[in-house]
Amino acid sequence: MIGIHDRNYTISYYHLILVDSWNSSGKSWKVIKELTNQVRPCVPVVPLEHVSDSQKGNKRHRGGQVGRPSTVGVDDVGLPSVEKSHPSFIVFVQMGYYYWKKALCQLAWTAMSVLMALSMTVNAGAPKPERGATIGIDLGTTYSCVAVWKDGHIEIVPNNQGFRTTPSWVAFTDSEFLVGDAAKNQVAMNPERTIYDAKRIIGRGFDEGVKGDIKYWPFKVVNSDGKPKISVLRDGKTKLMAPEEISALILGYMKDTAQEYLGSPVTHAVITVPAYFSDAQRQATKDAGAIAGLVVERVLNEPTAAAMAYGLDKSKKEQKVVVFDFGGGTFDVSMLTIEDNIYEVKAVNGDTHLGGQDLDLILVDHFLDIIKTKHGIDFKKDDNKRAMAKLRAEAEKVKRTLSTSLETRVIIDGFLKGEDFIYSISRAKFEEMCKQLFAKTMKPVEMALADAKWKKSDVDEIILVGGSTRIPKVQEMLQKFFDGKKLNQSVHPDEAVAYGAAVQAGVLSGEKKTEDVLVIDVTPLSLGIETVNGIMTHLIARNSQVPTKKTQVFSTAADNQSSVEIVVYEGERTMAKDNHFLGSFHLGGIPLAPRGMPQIEVSFEIDANGILTVGALEKSTGKSQSINITADKQRLSKEEIERMVEEAEKFRASDQEKKEKIEARTSLENLLHQISTQSKDEDGFGKKLSSEDKQAIASLVEEKTKWIAENQESASKEDFEEQAAEVEKVYGPIRNKVFQDGAAAGGPEESESKADDKDEL
Repeated sequence: MIGIHDRNYTISYYHLILVDSWNSSGKSWKVIKELTNQVRPCVPVVPLEHVSDSQKGNKRHRGGQVGRPSTVGVDDVGLPSVEKSHPSFIVFVQMGYYYWKKALCQLAWTAMSVLMALSMTVNAGAPKPERGATIGIDLGTTYSCVAVWKDGHIEIVPNNQGFRTTPSWVAFTDSEFLVGDAAKNQVAMNPERTIYDAKRIIGRGFDEGVKGDIKYWPFKVVNSDGKPKISVLRDGKTKLMAPEEISALILGYMKDTAQEYLGSPVTHAVITVPAYFSDAQRQATKDAGAIAGLVVERVLNEPTAAAMAYGLDKSKKEQKVVVFDFGGGTFDVSMLTIEDNIYEVKAVNGDTHLGGQDLDLILVDHFLDIIKTKHGIDFKKDDNKRAMAKLRAEAEKVKRTLSTSLETRVIIDGFLKGEDFIYSISRAKFEEMCKQLFAKTMKPVEMALADAKWKKSDVDEIILVGGSTRIPKVQEMLQKFFDGKKLNQSVHPDEAVAYGAAVQAGVLSGEKKTEDVLVIDVTPLSLGIETVNGIMTHLIARNSQVPTKKTQVFSTAADNQSSVEIVVYEGERTMAKDNHFLGSFHLGGIPLAPRGMPQIEVSFEIDANGILTVGALEKSTGKSQSINITADKQRLSKEEIERMVEEAEKFRASDQEKKEKIEARTSLENLLHQISTQSKDEDGFGKKLSSEDKQAIASLVEEKTKWIAENQESASKEDFEEQAAEVEKVYGPIRNKVFQDGAAAGGPEESESKADDKDEL
């Protein structure tokens, strides 16, 4: 049969989806893809996850009663990465004889052609929404990167400083906010208003990890209703900013960088996140994109993006690939198969609070101990934020240098009450200090390998991503783990993720070179609900392919129970309380009955971004309730997001006004400096001026310089422009008189020369 899924007549792009409902072979969809391409190559055919356990009759009531298996429907299967805004035609087939399958594909195409023609007739004349370019953004803990499609290929976009990566830093001054290199370069002068590491707290509660980081940050992080927020002094007022707002400023900068490079608007983006990010962290990243004025089409796992950068246009032979992603603030490992531009994730693991920043902090603590022991100065006790900022910057330099050198020296002039801080450290010492953190990266590799059911010898390539993979000891340990197998360093560790995000952006925006690319990703953590006695009952196991939907029937725990509380958790522990709480909702109106009798169907649905929606249905009454896990106390509310979007627009407008005002003031100052310098040039323009004119110019410059000093804060852009016009009104006639006198004395040739001088001025 043919069914229509998610039909939308405003778009004339269709998916033909063939579902193997008979053969359990994981490769069967590839056969269908091949057959369909023989019949009609232009039709994109994608695999579907097999029917879930709930459709195979394995559903259970709480209390041990076995539920009735339900009929498989269009919404009961889990779609991999199919753009859901496009209509999809789903065909349920049984894997049988070759020619039957081929005939069925032809029949499906014919039926779909008729439906397409009908939809195009309905849609004739419908206005197409304006859409700008789609970009790929790697929003990193320490650095961010943006990539775009241009002239049929992907390009990494340099920022306005000419660098291909941008520090994920934001600073607030008295007159503006700074992003990237400009923010990082002024941290020593403005530590309390320079913000970084926003990715380490986005989508999190005010937990132990956040509390542990606070002691190293020069900026202030406070507990606001269980959420970490950053206290910032801006425009003379203290404002609490969510990490989403800080991330939005970085994303906005990356968006502006891409727009300037392309010369056209950017409206959509694919943003990458660590594979081990929780549901709340993923949704918070999407919120940051929305605040930045972007439509976030996909939240893509970073290791998957790196694999796409590696595998695009590679050979059609299947490869088993390990992506080892050790960045500035997070660590991920993914096991994937790559074949003919199809990227299928088998397993992921990692740590969202392990990265190069942690190595920096070990060095900072070491420096503090040395300073306290040898010089008797305790910067921690003194809460010296400038000193801590300087030490952290030096720690990062040391870490980078020791990746290529066996020893380095730290020199900070005048750091110790006027004395220089000089200290030498070797690579061996650094490795000894950090060995426990290095070892922590190996356990997730082992677990992901086991989840994928691979042996070490099965792995074809080990791809290194993230700046921390440059550390020799990390490479040595990883190579030893895989029995000496050579590591693949063919992708740029700092740019590969953004490159892969741009590949996915091309898939979603219809870029011709990506029309055969397919991504099948997984959810990193198990998802379930709390049941009787606090047990965690999993509905979706970790490393399940996404998108997916699973249902399970539960019942009441007591006689005549009229309502239930559905409490949703994420994690692998047996007891619900030991896992990460995502959200909860109430389902009432349950008919009074003995315990175990009511049938409450709970459904979990994960979209292509890895974001969860949970629903509950009381089957006898049809009463239902659902929750898109946005009620988590760590998430921003809809109202907060809308307010932040509005504030971001106001800030952008305000900052533009400030920028224009500063430019107008600078223009006036340059004009005054220029005419003052020229009037004093006794070998050139100055010697042609009368003493009265020189005095008039000197008085004019003095008057306007004084005006700037008295009015630079309160004056507007228009005020500065008005002052510049007054300067021109006084100075213009003097200048013109000199030119006219010169023209009369020197004839036509000299007149032309002076005209050129006037153009220069």
